[in-house]
Amino acid sequence: MNMRLVIDCLDSVAKEEISKFSDWVLLVGDGTLPIVSRALGDYGAWIQIPDDMLIVTTAGDRIRGMIDVVYDNFSFNFKDETYLCKRAIVSPSNDVADEMNSAMILIVPGERKEYLSFDCVSKCSDTVGNVDLLYTVEFLNSLKVNHFLDHCLVLKVGVQVMLLRNLNQMAGLCNGTRLIITNLANRILEARISTGSNIGDIVYVPRIVLSARNKKWPFTLQRRQFPIRVCYAMTITKSQGQTLLAVGLYLRNPGFSHDKLYVGVSRVTSKRGLKIFVEDGDNGCGKYTKNIVYPEVFASPRRSLSS
Repeated sequence: MNMRLVIDCLDSVAKEEISKFSDWVLLVGDGTLPIVSRALGDYGAWIQIPDDMLIVTTAGDRIRGMIDVVYDNFSFNFKDETYLCKRAIVSPSNDVADEMNSAMILIVPGERKEYLSFDCVSKCSDTVGNVDLLYTVEFLNSLKVNHFLDHCLVLKVGVQVMLLRNLNQMAGLCNGTRLIITNLANRILEARISTGSNIGDIVYVPRIVLSARNKKWPFTLQRRQFPIRVCYAMTITKSQGQTLLAVGLYLRNPGFSHDKLYVGVSRVTSKRGLKIFVEDGDNGCGKYTKNIVYPEVFASPRRSLSS
């Protein structure tokens, strides 16, 4: 059983609901839910999402619809750490998470401030000589890397962010720590810790220099920026390990990697806390998605244990 779903002091009806939801989550993880056929020649592991978990909305309102479900009464709670840290919108891709976060920033009251990174080609030994002359600053600014610093960071006082790197573990500034922005200066950010063992502490986040590589690039990108990301929405990968009261799973593309759907649906403590939006081919609301699970991943440990 998913231990996030084990809650004491429940009545018999609630326990039955938790038990059924736990079984469904395990079937997702094992890849043993009934498979449906979507189209001739499509042999992917398509499954049907239960109707009571689906968010049904029009194409034009799908982002706001997801926000309203997960962040209900947001205007009254946008600075409440307990409220914010118990909910998130998750998606397989950074693109969807960025779109959701941009929409959330617009809802937060106050004046926005934009921070741009300083980008250059690293002078490290494995960089081809004079390669920096071939790439403009504008091109370097346009490069996006998963789980890396963004070139353009838009913030407001009261916005929730997540640290992307360890800065000071003793002070609670670790990779994955959530913060609430309390002051926006030009060269440093003031924030209040909202997760971990240092909740409530006021901390200061500086710009740092980090490097990123990509096999398609003949160089190493060096970027100086604040090591944070707005985190009302995040990727499924970044949500791993979290226990949440409300999760909105936004599925724009059914092409998951192994076990991603299971990770997404197993973040919550109850069935009521999980809502799923599935985009179909014409940007409407669907009810089918792919559940990619490789049985051999589970079979190998079992074979080793039995040998």
